[in-house]
Amino acid sequence: MPGLLSSHVCLTVVWFLSWLLHPGCAQIWTNEVSGVQFGRLDSNVTLACGKAKIRIPVVWHLNHSSALPWHKVTLNGTLILLHPNLSAQGNYSCYDNRGNLLHSVKLRLGYPPGQLNVSCQVPNHMRVRCSWVESVKTFLPATYNASWSVKGQDGRPCVLDVARKHCDVDDLAFWQTTHTLRITETNALGSETTEKWLNLHTLLKPNPPESVSVNKIEGFPKRLNVSWRFPSSWPTHNAFPLLFHIRYRPQGSVYWSEVYSEDITTVVIYDALAGHLHQVQVRARDGINSDSQWSEWSRLLLVQPWQAYPTTDPAEDIPDFFTFSTKPETTTAIPPDNDPNVEDNMGLVILLVLFSVVILTTILSLIFVVWVKQRRHDQVTKQELKSMVKMKSMPI
Repeated sequence: MPGLLSSHVCLTVVWFLSWLLHPGCAQIWTNEVSGVQFGRLDSNVTLACGKAKIRIPVVWHLNHSSALPWHKVTLNGTLILLHPNLSAQGNYSCYDNRGNLLHSVKLRLGYPPGQLNVSCQVPNHMRVRCSWVESVKTFLPATYNASWSVKGQDGRPCVLDVARKHCDVDDLAFWQTTHTLRITETNALGSETTEKWLNLHTLLKPNPPESVSVNKIEGFPKRLNVSWRFPSSWPTHNAFPLLFHIRYRPQGSVYWSEVYSEDITTVVIYDALAGHLHQVQVRARDGINSDSQWSEWSRLLLVQPWQAYPTTDPAEDIPDFFTFSTKPETTTAIPPDNDPNVEDNMGLVILLVLFSVVILTTILSLIFVVWVKQRRHDQVTKQELKSMVKMKSMPI
């Protein structure tokens, strides 16, 4: 009995060892990868077969398949992929001639980083935001490092948002003329540093004015009230004034009329075309730095001035001479805040001028008539004198 028990134990051990060494069992481990190897696209990539011995034939599999991209295998079992493309990525495993797994590795393909295309926005005197776009699509995960420096000063970090691919710098030394941004991109195949020199004075570009509104003024068919707010990103406007540019035109016209306002957030338009819809927009620029850029225009607003009789057709009430001019009008200053009766006073002035013209014309006409009568009278007197002279010269 002890001998029989011993033989059973030996058989069990032999069966267990043969099960471990069975080729089918080796396939269970092909999903386990010993590491990740990176290679460059369109260049030869070499994969070593770990424990393979020289002149011992090996078999390579890609993702459990014996179908491999264009390749060759060396005497020591090394796999060389010839100019692989992205389809050659995956889990590579090599086996000996008995099907035993010798080595496995995950292959990732891509390119090393290239120069970045960097652009920067300066919405105010206190902040810069720089974003970038890769000039080379690497197909590989990358890390970024960014720093900001001014001539004669140590560099400082540019706060990164890798997901959105931008970085921010606050509390700038804005009075300095030249600033330098350095961004380094690194992946498994290498790294590349991009430097950009910036002149903040020329890059300064406020955000568009906010809460822009245009309202009609009751009782005035040619006026519009335009109001807005400073951009929320702009610092205290007492220290950094803004210049505002307002443009407007009747809908359908190709020419804009313009008004400028410095540090004031409301303007009255005095020459709107009665009975017509008007398009109105506002933009802003630094009020001191003439080298800065104008903001984008605010969204286009449509509004029609107040009408005394909104139920009638405006086209029937407006004479032909009120059609808008084809020439642009530009105003460089805001009209003063006049008395509400300005238009009535202007009408009275026009009537007085017309009346004066009529009076002057009448006086000139009377003078002309008197002159004509006097001339005729002089001619008659001369003829009478000539007749008397002739009569005296005749013999009696």
